[in-house]
Amino acid sequence: MNNSPSDNIPVEIDVQSVKLLIDSETDFLLVDCREVAEHQHCRIEGSRLIPMNETPDRLAEIESHVGKPIVVHCHHGGRSLQVVNWLRANGVPNAQNMTGGIEAWSNEIDPAVPRY
Repeated sequence: MNNSPSDNIPVEIDVQSVKLLIDSETDFLLVDCREVAEHQHCRIEGSRLIPMNETPDRLAEIESHVGKPIVVHCHHGGRSLQVVNWLRANGVPNAQNMTGGIEAWSNEIDPAVPRY
């Protein structure tokens, strides 16, 4: 078994920890895997829109960040967990799911982000 540091990265990350990454100006990739219309309605500043169904075709964009934190979010966390599991199975072991999605972000971090 390979015990690289990424083997110990949890699959889930909470919104408070993502906020700490942003506030500390950590170089990381925040992927929004929702659809275009959802992203247009509300988004987390600095996130990169890669809709779930485009992930396989845009894998190179994500792979270029291996070695840095990679956080994926959606509306509630279901789609992003699927994306994270797919990424981890396809060579991106440091991908993490933001638990609760943008809904939790709006509720716990930034109420100015519209809910839907």
